[in-house]
Amino acid sequence: MKLKKSMIIVMGSLLCFFVSACDKAKNDDETTPPEETNLATRSLTRAMEITDNALEAYFTGSGMTMARYYNPYSETRSNEIGSVWMYTSAIEAVTAILRALEAEKEQGDATRYDAHFNRYEQELMKLYDGADYYLGTFTLTSYTGTNEWTVYGVNRGNSKGGAQVEGIENVYDDQMWLIREFLEAYKVTGNELFLEKAEYLTAYVLDGWDCTIDENGNEVGGISWGPGYVTKHACSNGPMISPLVWLHELYKGKTDEIAHRYIDETDRRTRKSVQVKKSDYYLLFAKKIYEWQKNYLLRGDGVYDDMMGGCTPGSPQLEQIGGVSYRRGITCRDRVGPAITYNSGTMLSGAADLYRVTGDDRYLVDGTALANASFSYFAKKGVNVADHYTFDISGFRNWFNGVLMRGYVDFYPLHKDTDSYIDAFQKNLDYAYEHFFYKGFLPTNLLVGWNRDRGKNNTEGMFTFAFAAEYAVLSRYEQTK
Repeated sequence: MKLKKSMIIVMGSLLCFFVSACDKAKNDDETTPPEETNLATRSLTRAMEITDNALEAYFTGSGMTMARYYNPYSETRSNEIGSVWMYTSAIEAVTAILRALEAEKEQGDATRYDAHFNRYEQELMKLYDGADYYLGTFTLTSYTGTNEWTVYGVNRGNSKGGAQVEGIENVYDDQMWLIREFLEAYKVTGNELFLEKAEYLTAYVLDGWDCTIDENGNEVGGISWGPGYVTKHACSNGPMISPLVWLHELYKGKTDEIAHRYIDETDRRTRKSVQVKKSDYYLLFAKKIYEWQKNYLLRGDGVYDDMMGGCTPGSPQLEQIGGVSYRRGITCRDRVGPAITYNSGTMLSGAADLYRVTGDDRYLVDGTALANASFSYFAKKGVNVADHYTFDISGFRNWFNGVLMRGYVDFYPLHKDTDSYIDAFQKNLDYAYEHFFYKGFLPTNLLVGWNRDRGKNNTEGMFTFAFAAEYAVLSRYEQTK
């Protein structure tokens, strides 16, 4: 009896212990927010978390000086300053979050929009203002005339407007990425500053379109990498297609006009100018650029090469026509690789946007083929983690890959199979977040993790912001698909 009684006392004590533990767990559950199970909500939370940490880690001072690298283990940033392209990645992340917050509000939950939209809009304005340190002014002789331009240089200057921008110190693709983000910013904030700057830079980029006439009476076409280059790149053409379509949509049904400068096809020399509707002008060039890149850079395996090279001479040349200097046309002979994800991604987004506004089935056919071919070419299953797809991350490809993902998202309404391609990016981000997330940062290699030598974990700022932007785009995709 005594033994049984003792056992009863022990069992009772254990029961009381487990009940207390259960009560404690219950109380903890009541005070600790549960893990978000909604994919769209969770992705946006992670986008905001990564962006907030990155803005604090990579940027210093009221001028928003951006360090290229940050090591979350040593909590140190590099002395090397990020280029304007790297700087733009931060703008991209913030505008993507603003778009996702807006989408969440439109789906019926304005809680986070009300709490955070103004904060991110203020961050956007700080970044916009800080970008002035990359601005500089120079005079350029192009195919149709000589003009003074104030554009973004590759490297940051010591003062606002004081950056070096002559020749190879600025490139057209940097302007294009900024145009894209300024238009995204305009769409979500309505701030006219963004539209004005986007249109000004668009005029500069299109001034670089090779409108000279070849021996067959056809426009040569294509935009060189920059005013100081002769090679014509996928990255200095494809990224401009979607922004041009967006500008077309903004001005559709309006009477606003713009000067269209071109070369007479008859004598192949005379420069002419005519006023046309902005909506028509922007769509015309969206189509022209799309066709140029498709004609010259599409490979037999269905993805896009990097550029047209083999140009002679190897530097920009001028010619005199009627006593006036103009840039001489460029005829590049060789298509040069390699195939890189973002060069297919921009064309995929371009095809989606052009199909939306024209209804031309060619873009639907092109985009469907490109979506399938690009995933087959770039995604390798099971290389690092079972049931996950590995993408090449050498060089700057972590950022490039995000452009391809955005292309899949843009084309999804037209080709539902891209859902599985998009899911590959979602799974890789989530795997990294759940296994390697450290002090607000993801590793460069999402499926392998951090370097065991903690001093070798310098992380590119543009990669961190790219991961945040991808999460935000994925959130909006889940909310609206």
